[in-house]
Amino acid sequence: MKRISSPACTELEVVMMDWLAKMLGLPEIFLASAGLGGGGGTASEATLVALLGAKARMLQIMKQADPTVVDVDIVPKLVAYSSALSHSSVERAGLLGGVLLRALDTDGEHKLRGDTLRDAIAKDRADGLIPFFVVATLGTTSCCSFDRLDEIAEVGKAENIWVHVDAAYAGSSFVCPEYRHYMKGIELVDSFNFNPHKWLQVTFDCSAMAIIWLRNPNYVINAFNVDPLYLKHELEGQMPDYRHWQIPLGRRFRSLKMWFVFRLIGVANLQKSIRKDINLALEFAKRLENDPKYELFNEVTMGLVCFRIKGSNELNEALLKEINERGKVYMVPSKVKGSFFLRMAICSRYTQIEDIDVTWNEVNEAGKTVLSKQ
Repeated sequence: MKRISSPACTELEVVMMDWLAKMLGLPEIFLASAGLGGGGGTASEATLVALLGAKARMLQIMKQADPTVVDVDIVPKLVAYSSALSHSSVERAGLLGGVLLRALDTDGEHKLRGDTLRDAIAKDRADGLIPFFVVATLGTTSCCSFDRLDEIAEVGKAENIWVHVDAAYAGSSFVCPEYRHYMKGIELVDSFNFNPHKWLQVTFDCSAMAIIWLRNPNYVINAFNVDPLYLKHELEGQMPDYRHWQIPLGRRFRSLKMWFVFRLIGVANLQKSIRKDINLALEFAKRLENDPKYELFNEVTMGLVCFRIKGSNELNEALLKEINERGKVYMVPSKVKGSFFLRMAICSRYTQIEDIDVTWNEVNEAGKTVLSKQ
């Protein structure tokens, strides 16, 4: 949606991005009023846009260092990085961006660490490759682990590579000050994205790009800017022209639904809702810990509880099938480092303690059924 055709839409998007940045406690360098933030569709799009911006940035850096090189000399050597637990959309961004993407191992708490990234960069540089981009995930899809952003951001700064933060789900929790410690190092990153449609009561789709904040949007704008005469206007440069921030030229008016949610519900009630969901997740985790049949896969930090019945992967696969076939609750599995486990997600404002009781009863009865068949 162009600034000239829909100025009110553009202005509201800028205002909403500022509201969100302040709600999350992001540094002032990311305020949209400075032209650094914009809403969009999904986190997948945000990651791709950030990667393409980082690619354009590195091409510019390499050509400035050696004016004789051309794109075909550089692009095959570009390499990006992410955690092995990053969302599949990160791998897809690498494919669509035409670059090599390395999925790096995590530590015992399923976090990507700075030393791992530093070692991978050193090896790739020694092999003649050009590191240019890294994704740090805050709240992985598989088990809601948090990469060590502080360490990764320091490496990114030292190595002059673009650091993108994917906080699609867990980013909403940062409206609560007690969870912002997971963002340590955010002042050093180049782009940040989370999805209000996942946990901030905004309807799908709304990822701010899904949200993306850019330290320097010019690299993204230059990567996408194809500006024929029929799209030019006299107000260019006065406000963000968001068609240059995304893949499509057209843009939906997503900022309006954010305005309605924030005005109707308010920050205090959004904080209350997220804290309620996290407390309910902890209540469900207590039930699991008090039953010797079950074990938590990892620490419960947000509204996601990852658990398994003690035993083989096959036993847990049977448990998942039994739970879902009973038809009262539905769960999705994951597998990390060879361990198959179940995921209980709480992110609805309607979920109450009674729902936890029902879910626990379903899990427990299903567990008894699969164990009786052993």
